[in-house]
Amino acid sequence: MQLTGIHHLTAITADAPGNNRFYTQTLGLRRVKKTVNQDDTSAYHLFFADGAGSPGTDITFFDWPAAPERRGTQSISRTGLRVAEDSLDYWAGRLADLGVSTGRIVALDGRASLDVEDPEGQRLRLVAAPDPTGEPWAKSPVPDGHQIRGLGPITISVPDLAPTEAVLTQVMNMRRVRDYASPDGAGQVHVFEMGEGGAAAELHVAVQPGLPAARQGAGGVHHVAFRVPGKPELTAWAERVAGFRVPNSGEVERYYFRSLYFREPAGNLFEIATDDPGFDVDEPRETMGEALSLPPFLEGRRARIEAGLKPLD
Repeated sequence: MQLTGIHHLTAITADAPGNNRFYTQTLGLRRVKKTVNQDDTSAYHLFFADGAGSPGTDITFFDWPAAPERRGTQSISRTGLRVAEDSLDYWAGRLADLGVSTGRIVALDGRASLDVEDPEGQRLRLVAAPDPTGEPWAKSPVPDGHQIRGLGPITISVPDLAPTEAVLTQVMNMRRVRDYASPDGAGQVHVFEMGEGGAAAELHVAVQPGLPAARQGAGGVHHVAFRVPGKPELTAWAERVAGFRVPNSGEVERYYFRSLYFREPAGNLFEIATDDPGFDVDEPRETMGEALSLPPFLEGRRARIEAGLKPLD
């Protein structure tokens, strides 16, 4: 019983139009779904991914008028974005030309990496990895060969490894495979893999007891989701998580996928989400993400929801 990799990561923005510009125009991702937070319909939920909206490629944002994140431990602290192994020089040049500050290209955990932040301080890491590619987006400002291929690895920060490791290995069946020194000198990072492994299926756990607890906000991450193929597998995971007496949401219908939510011992919110049915369940793949999409259970409130949203483009 295995999770197959990273499904998506959901973060927080307080500037939806600026967020939309950065992820589509600067990073060259496709907006594959323009919808709302199903639990707070006053807020956009924006999904940016590869050309097909493939599972494992989407970074998503809740649009909330939140104060900036206070960084610290007990947080999802760095989002890996995979690119081709020969692409980091291109990205360093592109970002410099666009006035986006970056770190240096460095070797980290055996992979060339380039750290960058979005305008709100969202911490990203471009990672050169030979993992399977996403589907290029024909309208991207980034050439096909250099486009972002998907998510991973994802780094979380915890004050104590043991409780988190127990959940990752005993409940979630991840494997601890190696350790490396944190690039900022703030402790060790422990690598856990799932499924067939590789950057698209790794969770990196930084142990940082000297940091204060983070306070979630704009520029921070809300949760990370892990992949399963479909509903039967999700139901099996729901039963497994409950069997370990881990408090959880039970299965939740999100229409574009089905989900299960729970927190690991340091408080980071995890989700297990299905690959199907996908973002083209309610609109043609050629035009998905252009208009406001609402799941059927919100469609009757469309006029009121649309009236409360700000323009994006």
